[in-house]
Amino acid sequence: MTDGLGLEGAYGETLSRIKGQGEEESRLGMATLMWISHAKRPLKAEDLRYALGLEIESPDLDGDNVPSIETLLACCQGLVAVDKEASTIRLIHFTLQEYLQAHAELFDRPHATMAETCLSYLNSRQIKVLSGRPPRGLRGTAFLEYSSLYWGVHAKRDLSDCAKQLALKLFDDYSSHISTEILLEEQEQYYSTPDPDTVDLDPGQSLLFTGLHCASFFGIVEIVTFLVEVGDYDINKLDDTWATPLMWAARNGHEGVVKMLLKRDDVSPDEPNWYDETPLFWAAANGHEGVAKLLLDRDNVSPDKPHKYGQTPLWHAASNGHEGVVKLLLGRDDVNPNKPDVDGVTPLWYAAWNGHEGVVKLLLGRDDINPDQPDDNGQTALWRAASNGHEGVVKLLLGRDDINPDQPNVNGRTALWRAASNGHEGVVKLLLGRDDINPNKPDVGGETPLWRAASSGHEGVVKLLLGRDDINPNKPDVGGEAPLWRAASNGHEGVVKLLLGRDDINPNEPDVNGVAPLWRAASNGHEGVVKLLLGRSDINPDKPDIKGQTLLS
Repeated sequence: MTDGLGLEGAYGETLSRIKGQGEEESRLGMATLMWISHAKRPLKAEDLRYALGLEIESPDLDGDNVPSIETLLACCQGLVAVDKEASTIRLIHFTLQEYLQAHAELFDRPHATMAETCLSYLNSRQIKVLSGRPPRGLRGTAFLEYSSLYWGVHAKRDLSDCAKQLALKLFDDYSSHISTEILLEEQEQYYSTPDPDTVDLDPGQSLLFTGLHCASFFGIVEIVTFLVEVGDYDINKLDDTWATPLMWAARNGHEGVVKMLLKRDDVSPDEPNWYDETPLFWAAANGHEGVAKLLLDRDNVSPDKPHKYGQTPLWHAASNGHEGVVKLLLGRDDVNPNKPDVDGVTPLWYAAWNGHEGVVKLLLGRDDINPDQPDDNGQTALWRAASNGHEGVVKLLLGRDDINPDQPNVNGRTALWRAASNGHEGVVKLLLGRDDINPNKPDVGGETPLWRAASSGHEGVVKLLLGRDDINPNKPDVGGEAPLWRAASNGHEGVVKLLLGRDDINPNEPDVNGVAPLWRAASNGHEGVVKLLLGRSDINPDKPDIKGQTLLS
């Protein structure tokens, strides 16, 4: 760079030096750069060592061929470094990653090579002898986890004939292979295995994760096609996770596999698992528009089919903010946009809760939408949006004539109450702009929006509420604690100062035990609040509580 080559020129010159080394050093240097720049996650140093020491299609792993990290670092001429804290090996700078991506010609079919390497490793004798359900400690075996989780990702990008044959060889006894267990463990957060005591299996029925399930999981069309046409596979078979090949492809958004499977007369496109989740359900939940469209084009797919807990494809698409899928589903006459789950939660409710404005707008565009439909706890879409401070959603909902902005939940808490409690000033301002809002409406415990805001120290919200002519700043809860009492008790000086600025405030108002705000602030050691209260001429510092305890005592 100091010779005027610039950053790109410096990288080019360094790569020339790497290629100018001995044959083996050059191979290791370029292979190291290829793996680091094309890997699907940061590589541990041991993973890289074994990947580079492996001979593709060899039945055995030869430990003598595994290079040391020091050797790899030397072969890369300073372009890679070891992150000792994370035990990973990385490029020296993000600009090198950009350079390598811009010069794809540096590596010959990197993804095909990486898939072949991973599959050769998994097919090796040393890996095959490992138990299908090994102790978790074996997952730490060098290169095992990476090969198990990502061989298919690389193969999908570029499938060579060699990789195809190695994959088919792996599938000979895939259900008992250690890589299957590792792959499924990684997916546990996405599925629920049924309780065997509550699910009846047909006599002789077994649940296995087959090669067809695996190829569908990764979305490798050529292998799926081969297995379906040549292999002895049940195309609708449920695996250990109670998913069919079509369900895996739909869940992961593999349009090519879904399209190929749907062309077959023997595929069941609406087949549910034990949880009543269909392929369309998972495509909608994960926002795969192309897959959802393919499934919806089938006459025998039910677009409104709920799963075990009543959640429909629209429900999940709306809850996750997948506007494209929501639009597809709302274009159907046989989709009910108000269909709730078992807890009474509708698609609009969940979209509002998560702040998905685009989805909310789409749902509100339906003539048959009920924007005020509450869940089993009486919480409406507006209530949930206000609770989480989603101003845009609140504004959309308040634009409807059929919205009741003051509707309380089962505990008597309104949208304003909840927004004030959580300190969402923007939402509070929007709600207070309505003529049909009661700013003093208490919950079942007598706590008003002002009480909640004061208790939590939300000065901005308190100021907004006190700006209302119809606000009652002294309204206590069922325990006799007024907003000033709560603010003083919790040491919120700014709120106390705001409340004391009111002419209609009673600074001595006690709770049901006769404890005044000053008494409580002193008891809790809030010096700033005590000083503010003692600055009032109408404060009685000697007033005891009902037990006769004075402020000083």
